[in-house]
Amino acid sequence: MSATVPADQLPLQRLYHWARTAPDRIAFTQPLGGGPVADYKWADVLDQASRMAAHLLAQGIGPGDRVALISKNTAHWMMSDFAIWMAGAVSVPLYPTLAPGTIRQILEHSGSKLLFVGKLDGWEHMKPGVPDGLPCISHPLSPDDAKKSYPGWDALIGGVKPLGELPTRPAEDLSTIMYTSGTTGMPKGVMHTFGNLMAAVEQGLKRIPLTHESRMLSYLPLSHVVERALVEHGQLATGMRVYFAESLDTFTADLQRARPTVFFSVPRLWVKFQQGINHKMPQKKLDLLLKIPILSGIVKKKLLDALGLDQCQFAAAGAAPTPVELLQWYARIGLRIAEGYGMTENLGATHIATGDPADFGTVGRPYDRVQCRIAPDSGEIQVKAPWNMLGYYKQPELSKEVLPDDGWLKTGDKGSTDSQGRLKITGRVKDLFKTSKGKYVAPAPIEDKLVMHVAVEACCVTGANLGQPLALLMLNEEARKQVDAGGKAELEASLAEHLQHVNATLDPHEQLDCLVITAEAWTVDNDLITPTFKVKRNKIEDMFAANYGRWVGQRKPVVWNA
Repeated sequence: MSATVPADQLPLQRLYHWARTAPDRIAFTQPLGGGPVADYKWADVLDQASRMAAHLLAQGIGPGDRVALISKNTAHWMMSDFAIWMAGAVSVPLYPTLAPGTIRQILEHSGSKLLFVGKLDGWEHMKPGVPDGLPCISHPLSPDDAKKSYPGWDALIGGVKPLGELPTRPAEDLSTIMYTSGTTGMPKGVMHTFGNLMAAVEQGLKRIPLTHESRMLSYLPLSHVVERALVEHGQLATGMRVYFAESLDTFTADLQRARPTVFFSVPRLWVKFQQGINHKMPQKKLDLLLKIPILSGIVKKKLLDALGLDQCQFAAAGAAPTPVELLQWYARIGLRIAEGYGMTENLGATHIATGDPADFGTVGRPYDRVQCRIAPDSGEIQVKAPWNMLGYYKQPELSKEVLPDDGWLKTGDKGSTDSQGRLKITGRVKDLFKTSKGKYVAPAPIEDKLVMHVAVEACCVTGANLGQPLALLMLNEEARKQVDAGGKAELEASLAEHLQHVNATLDPHEQLDCLVITAEAWTVDNDLITPTFKVKRNKIEDMFAANYGRWVGQRKPVVWNA
């Protein structure tokens, strides 16, 4: 059952509202590559979306048909989504980093009748995943090969008139099927209605200060639930301006162009920002400067200016646990980060903290209209929200298992609540493993500590049936360069010291025997991580478990799996 919202607050009606009341206000700022940008006003957005909707209808796309979209974040991603809705169809967004086999799985499982191909890296590798005969449309920023192979957006909308009558979609209509990133197997298609999306955003705006004057930088995949809800539907609700990022190489310039008032990121990027600052200003020097009253304020301002976050009124983190140490570090330089919590199945909108240091280590209290409980037998977090998913597409049995008739969504996460009603995430129910000593280990809190080392890109704590757990590490690019340049011994000593520091904070049965540096990068293509950079533990186990005994037997704090 769809969440109830007033008709004028539904997504298409909001699009029409802004095009009517603020036609000349800039909605999107899109980098075109190499410096130039294009601004799209609300009137432009509606005109292009309406023309594309007319084209889709002329191609036989009709009510309930699925239309897929694979692209990095761009203005045309958004306009494609609007066009799909205006044609009466259901949008199926794909992550822009998927392996070809997963692309094919999703397109075939969803029964998509058409695919928009937008801005992508590595399209040549992905293209074999598109089923033969599936009609495709290329965006203006799509790879050259896509532009040559498929009809182009600009040419298509230039050949049709906009829709004569602007269609609306009721709250209970299926809006989108969002495929989860699949840490445990085949991605599942999460179904959400228009009413769900705007009801979740309505409650989110009570905690997150978005208005028509706000600015956000869109760079996390719009196929991810948080970016979709916060950026796309947050913009439709408020009329704010959305800037798009061009690339990783230009990210700092993109941030400084946007000067976002609200900024959301995953912990991994917050760590990279911190590491970038420490690379230019060692922590000891920063600590000293922050203790000097006159200099402290100047230093904080310069750091936030350099990040492009000097005008940020609300900073948030989510999608993975954020180490408390990292939150404290940012608070010291004048930026308080609020952790949020949710799933694709409930639009990422169940909890968010305030950014107050008292909330650090928790994801705060539930949103209004959200109930949260901890299952007494398993410690699982279960939530009830009006915007819980309809279910998984074509998987009724699994839908019932995760979302029973009582309406309590089983998150699969473990957690606890404190006396203030704040929720603390302690790991995944199925991630717990038992050592040979009969003790259970929750890997996530230990991983949060390990990734604070400047060289660590990703890690996985494992070791079922071993005497003590161990951790597998993937080094980041800078650390790999250090090793190649002859700095292996120095890095090894630093990691050994880090292991000693982490172990000192753990219970005896949790302490790690060793850190194992893996030679092979963990990528989407080799199926060791998801498109959202979550580690696939079962795949890690399959690839490396046979070596655990040998590694532990070396009796070294740091082992190189060369």
